[in-house]
This record gives sequence, C-alpha cells and structure tokens, in this order.
Amino acid sequence: MAIKEGDFVRLNYTGSADGNIFDTTYEEVAKKNDTFSEGKKYEPIVIRIGGNHVIPGLDEDLAGKETGTEYEVTITPEKAYGEHDSSLVKSVPVKEFKEKPTVGMRVSSEGRQGIIVNIIGKRAVIDFNHMLAGRTLSYKYTVEGVVEGSLEQAKAVFNLFVNRELDMELNDGILTIVLPPGISYDQRWMMGKGMAVHQVFEYVDDIKEIVLKESFKKPEKQDLEPVEEAKED
Repeated sequence: MAIKEGDFVRLNYTGSADGNIFDTTYEEVAKKNDTFSEGKKYEPIVIRIGGNHVIPGLDEDLAGKETGTEYEVTITPEKAYGEHDSSLVKSVPVKEFKEKPTVGMRVSSEGRQGIIVNIIGKRAVIDFNHMLAGRTLSYKYTVEGVVEGSLEQAKAVFNLFVNRELDMELNDGILTIVLPPGISYDQRWMMGKGMAVHQVFEYVDDIKEIVLKESFKKPEKQDLEPVEEAKED
C-alpha cells in the first residue's frame, strides 16, 4: 500500500551520521550501538506526512513509499538541521556557570541550549547550533502501517508534542482529554499543548472542540494510630 501526504503513519527508523547512529526506534539497535537510553520508549513513532513532524528530507521521502518495505535515504544539511552557523558560537566567562564547565557539557545560556566545545583561559566556547547542523544524515526506515481514525490520530499528535499517552474519548466531534494529576507542573506539557491543539484542529477530521478535563478526588481519611505518651523514668 503506497502512502501519501496527509496520511498518519507508524514509522520505524535508524538515523546515522558518518556511520555513527544518533537515533533509532529499535531497542536492540540502540543497545548494540551504545546509544540505549533507559527512560526512552523504543517503538514506532506516529507522524503525519507533510506535518513537519520529522526533518524535511525524511518527510519528503516518505510520500509514495510502500508499507512494510525498508528504505534508505541520504539527507543533506539544508534538508536536515541546516548548515553550521558560526554566529551561533559564543564565548562566555566560566564564572557564569554554577559548576566547573567541561568540554562536551550541555548548558543553558541566554535562554538557549548549547554545548561547550572548548575552554580557553577563563572563557568557555559554547556552540548553540543543533548538534547535527552541517552534517549529511542517513536514514533507514520502514513505514509499518497507516493510522486510521480521528481519535487515534489525535492521540498521536498529543504524544508527539507532550510526550504523554493521554486518556481521551471522542463523541459528537468533542475530544475530551482527562488530564493526570500534576500535569500542570510538566514543562513539556505546558510548552507543547498549544501546538498539539492547533495541529489536531488542522490535521484531524471530525474534531470541532477539545476539552481538557482535570479531576481531583478528595483523599480518604486514614485511621491514625494513637501516639503513646513518653513515660518519665
């Protein structure tokens, strides 16, 4: 079955640069190449073709491919993470850091994320480019299948932007999302929910309204054991 722009698909992939794997959806591949992350869930991701959910070069290559077949594509920097921009390499005093900076350390400075690439005297050189900027990438990928149904597609969009599998139901065009306790403290949720809502309305059919539902239950009273008074000697 050939897929087309606008389809939601389950995608497995392995990305490499200069022969070194930097990302994969396969747990066994990650373990074999020492890129395994304990907190990461290794499974196909669900994306919309043409939805800018993956880098442009990969997104463009997907259309017209058959499900269940492995493909390989080489992607130049302009269709990946862009060319390396020397203006995004900055030098800052080491005294600005709470801990001693070292080469390779990921840091936040001036509201941006970067990596320390050099220490010169009392200054640290930080590269704010994406770690793969300027590099040609290779992807091996397989489209495992097409995701049908508005509810499943909406779940996929939220999972992409907030990295959570949320409890949802869809009735008469109203998508109701039951929010777990404490989600308002989740930075990924606070930053991603607006874009997720926007893309659900733009890309998913049959959804006219989204309701974010918070529910709090009164905790049950616990039987307290009597406290014995201390006896004087």
